[in-house]
Amino acid sequence: METLRIKIINPKARKLIDDLEDMDLIEITEPGDQSRFSDLLKRLRTNSDMVPDLDEITSEVEKVRELRNEH
Repeated sequence: METLRIKIINPKARKLIDDLEDMDLIEITEPGDQSRFSDLLKRLRTNSDMVPDLDEITSEVEKVRELRNEH
C-alpha cells in the first residue's frame, strides 16, 4: 500500500477521485481521521493472529515504566 497526499487544484479532479473510491481502487481518508500510530497499529494487526488492543498495549507500557522507575 502506498499513501499519497494530494492537493486538488481543479474541483473536477475530486469527482475522478470519488469515482476511483467507488470502484474500490482507492480509500479516501480526511486529514486527522486517524493518527499515524493508529495507522501503524492497523498495519501490524493485519499480520498477527493475536492482536493486542490499545488497553493491553497501554498496560504493558505502564509496567515497563514502573520497572524502569524502580531502579
